[in-house]
Amino acid sequence: MTAVIRTTDWSENQDILQGIRHSVFVEEQGVPEDLEVDEKDPSALHFLATTDDGTAIATARLVHECDEIARIGRFAVLAAYRNQGFGTRLLHHMLDYARQQGYAKIVLSAQLEAISFYEKAGFEPYGEIYLDAGLEHRSMRLILQRE
Repeated sequence: MTAVIRTTDWSENQDILQGIRHSVFVEEQGVPEDLEVDEKDPSALHFLATTDDGTAIATARLVHECDEIARIGRFAVLAAYRNQGFGTRLLHHMLDYARQQGYAKIVLSAQLEAISFYEKAGFEPYGEIYLDAGLEHRSMRLILQRE
């Protein structure tokens, strides 16, 4: 099975994006519902991964931080589709997009359990562990190589 990844915006696919995130963050991880959606969603660029038959399976967003820095956030893959390469494909698609847009650095806030996933893509952790929505996180960054 392959994944089709496309960019979208919040107004176009809010129900689908929010459905995936609600399943992963609110139902599985216990993130308070009022923290899952924030003021960045309407202006963020969202990525949506679907299976060949159109089933929505993963999402993430890219937020412009400043000049040459973007932030990946709300990275969520439905449980039934984890450990099959879909998350890796989504992440690499986002990194390719960021390079094409001229970003020099990508930052993110990783749950501790996900640090190794991001390290495989070249991200480096920095700073102290902190709580976000009741879950332990650590900041990570990746300097992008320009094409």
